[in-house]
Amino acid sequence: MTDRPVAAPAGWTVESSAGFGPFTTLVRFRRPDGSRFLWTSRGQRKGLDRPGVPRRTWWIASLFSVGSLCFTVGPTSWWVDLLGSRGDGLTFFVGSIFFTTASYLCFVEAANSPDEVSLAGDRRHRGPFRLVSWRPRSIDWWATSIQLVGTVFFNVTTFLALRDDWSVHQENRLVWRPDAYGSVCFLVSSYLAWAEVCHSAGRLRLRDVSWWIVVLNLLGSVFFGLSALGAYVLPSTGDAVNVALDNGGTVLGGVCFLLGAVLLVPEARRHTEGRADPVTTA
Repeated sequence: MTDRPVAAPAGWTVESSAGFGPFTTLVRFRRPDGSRFLWTSRGQRKGLDRPGVPRRTWWIASLFSVGSLCFTVGPTSWWVDLLGSRGDGLTFFVGSIFFTTASYLCFVEAANSPDEVSLAGDRRHRGPFRLVSWRPRSIDWWATSIQLVGTVFFNVTTFLALRDDWSVHQENRLVWRPDAYGSVCFLVSSYLAWAEVCHSAGRLRLRDVSWWIVVLNLLGSVFFGLSALGAYVLPSTGDAVNVALDNGGTVLGGVCFLLGAVLLVPEARRHTEGRADPVTTA
């Protein structure tokens, strides 16, 4: 059994727990009156047991959507023809800023997730609002932290890519390398988020909106990784390894991230309206 990172009210007992590696993502409690309570790390962090869609969810969904749209249209020929190469480069840089802003909100969300069982509407034990925290026992903290680092790498690579006078060596070192690092961060972060929802190394949960969100983000990260592979510039020719892979991976990754962002709001509504796995069970 994994180490349970949450404290429960007095008299509550743990019936079972699940998670990935050293991280606990699900705990089934029994209350003193015999009823049961299901705790999940994603549900508590995102407030899925409380009515309504949290304001931060709207912001995260909106910011990720705009950033995803920038990466979706950026590689297309019609967008390049419309704005020119300079405007196209700015599109990627602006999209990366939206990604970083949304990722930071996700990190703040994880930073303020309580270390005790959060009952619906009860915020008294949460303590002061934190912009930064250290929660190494929580998988969501690691996922959002690594994702945030990845977006910063994308900020660097899209900003430096605005210059078109780099040598092949400089382009691979200053532009491609941060892109590759950011893609690796996204892959690791997305897999941790998937494991958090699966409560294991991975499983199918086709009826769960949360599962579809993390799967789409994982697929988007895979496509971004393929794009990075295709973008490497061969020193012998000065050309990218595979331009089609570079552009196609970016477009498909952007589409996946866009769909995942759009589903954040239905996820909150589905849980709070009681159509998903119940938080409280008899």
